Amino acid sequence: MACQSATTTKTTATAGNSAVGYIEIYDQRALEFIDSKRPAEVLAGNFEWTEGPLWVEDGNYLLFSDIPRNMVMKYKPDSAELSVYLDNSGWTENTELSGYGSNGLLLNEQGELVLMQTGQRQVAVMDAPLDSPKPNYRSLAARHHGKRFNSPNDAVFHSNGDLYFTDPGHGLNPADGRVSELGYSGVYRIDTNGELLLLDDSLSFPNGIALSRDEKTLYVAVSDADKPAWYAFDVQQDGRLANKRLLHDAKPYLKDGEHHGLPDGMVLHSSGVLFATGPGGVWLFDEQGKVLARVFTGQLTSNAELNADESMLYLTADDYLMQLPLNK
Repeated sequence: MACQSATTTKTTATAGNSAVGYIEIYDQRALEFIDSKRPAEVLAGNFEWTEGPLWVEDGNYLLFSDIPRNMVMKYKPDSAELSVYLDNSGWTENTELSGYGSNGLLLNEQGELVLMQTGQRQVAVMDAPLDSPKPNYRSLAARHHGKRFNSPNDAVFHSNGDLYFTDPGHGLNPADGRVSELGYSGVYRIDTNGELLLLDDSLSFPNGIALSRDEKTLYVAVSDADKPAWYAFDVQQDGRLANKRLLHDAKPYLKDGEHHGLPDGMVLHSSGVLFATGPGGVWLFDEQGKVLARVFTGQLTSNAELNADESMLYLTADDYLMQLPLNK
């Protein structure tokens, strides 16, 4: 499926402004959410690789991972204050691998911080209050059939408490002994009883993950340079997946070499519109996979998160934290 022609002209940021990039509109429905004349804005930089943004409503702040630095950062928009929230977010015992920190971040029903720990190759919960963080963790899952995960990446909670997560091989490096024991990348579910189930092992590099509004569709981004795409699955009543199908192929947008990046993180708007990071920046999809708009950031954009009232979309992009103002 190819993008249709943009119906508005590009709007580029003014030099010297904190705004960056431009926006292309392909469907007028996108204007319900974004202003084509208000591109993304840089909030902070000088990180190494930002990921996993999480909005914490109780406190009105954003958490995000800086994976190579093995830490979680905290950003308070009211004061523009930036601080280290959690050090040693990957909890690796091997100090030589201490640069592998957390990736995706979530809150469970108890308000605890859940981390996809690239370094420790596990899904874990921070064993400390949210307002008093400490690098103490308890593992939810670290192995499948006795074999270690590759590098848990991103996750989403079902309203029933089940956790769906992806486990690609992005965090592996044979040079330092981090090799795949499983031999495949997987999409998994941890149910409320703690049972782990492999749902799919057919995707090469499953990455970002999201559930539709009715929770009957699971979206998964594939960060494979040879086969970059977004997929959709039907979520069956027992929580298993069926009817894997291509939602949108990103391969055509990498051919010209102008826009870099692969399908990565995503977040679902309450309207059902999917904000998905990919080649060039952020893509807006409707629930059928039609492209409504693309927001070009000029950076490799890894993930996205909405604040509580959906007036702002926060973006982790290479060594930056960005924001995109939205129409409420």
